[in-house]
Amino acid sequence: MSNGYLSVRDLHVVMTVEPFIDFFHIREKNKTAKEIYSLVQQLHQLGFPLSKILINDRVDVAAITSVRGTHLAYHSVPVVEVKQKFPKLVCGKSVHDLDEAILAEKEVADYIIYGHIFASTSKKGVAPRGIHSLKEIINCVSIPVIAIGGITPKNVKSVMDCGVQGVAIISSIWEAEFPLQVAKEIYHVVHTL
Repeated sequence: MSNGYLSVRDLHVVMTVEPFIDFFHIREKNKTAKEIYSLVQQLHQLGFPLSKILINDRVDVAAITSVRGTHLAYHSVPVVEVKQKFPKLVCGKSVHDLDEAILAEKEVADYIIYGHIFASTSKKGVAPRGIHSLKEIINCVSIPVIAIGGITPKNVKSVMDCGVQGVAIISSIWEAEFPLQVAKEIYHVVHTL
């Protein structure tokens, strides 16, 4: 991406897989608010539903663009503050252990993303947390848990069998030769269990 806009290839992938994804999480830590705003406008003008967009950490941009919601990290503003000031925004939080998951639930997060479950190209050299710890999180919180990290069409069923509400996919789709095929395969498993 540059200047807040998707490259032609990236834009093609996003628009092609849109029917087979529930949400598109814009996670651009190095982009300005204006660049992220421009990206949302670009997607919206091309027909991507705002109701499917979550913006990472930029509550301000999420609020003014009327997207579905925002996703927060450990260093973000507290979930409870976002929910009080912007009650219409869905607000999720990334967690890395059971204590963080319980805290996110107490903060009234709408969902949590937990991982990385399997080895992941974005977490090289960091041991995956695995299925066992994912099950522990699911058993200890009542809010939806979304799994992330190394999830592919080959292992998505084992993740869904744990009781997660969904999966977050990055590399499996983004780096695939045929992204639409991968998105369809994963979507089918997620929505038929």
